[in-house]
Amino acid sequence: MSEKTERYELLKQQAQALLTGEFDLVANMSNLASLVFNELPQLNGTSFYRFKNNELILGPFQGKPACMHIAVGRGVCGTVAKTQKAEVVPNVHDFSGHIACDSASKSEVVVPVFKDGKFWGVLDLDSPEYNTFDDVDAKYLSEIAPIVFGVQAEVGGRA
Repeated sequence: MSEKTERYELLKQQAQALLTGEFDLVANMSNLASLVFNELPQLNGTSFYRFKNNELILGPFQGKPACMHIAVGRGVCGTVAKTQKAEVVPNVHDFSGHIACDSASKSEVVVPVFKDGKFWGVLDLDSPEYNTFDDVDAKYLSEIAPIVFGVQAEVGGRA
């Protein structure tokens, strides 16, 4: 098991211990954004965006002020809202239509978040370094993000 995988396994356990059984969504998003921001290296932003009124609206986050409204299909977050598939962007300057909420960001990973099988929003991580994220990040963040709903996350196919 790689160091990155071990870090994510521990992060998933921490998130479950912190959030399972708590059903206040704002409190859970706030604590999970803080946990991810403080436990993963090389981050300058961790943000939840909720899909509401056919756009993404900023939720709890850690980092510098973030974009408050993102249209579906615009930027990395909007692309994920449109495709409902994770995006790993090694260099945001190479991503057509990238929205520079923080000019220090150089790479990004955005994962869709689903609740009861329906698209709910996205979790967006930014880094001030190029090539910070890969498919391991996308996989684990996709598993960790739904823990905000206060239920036991599926781990390895079991609840």
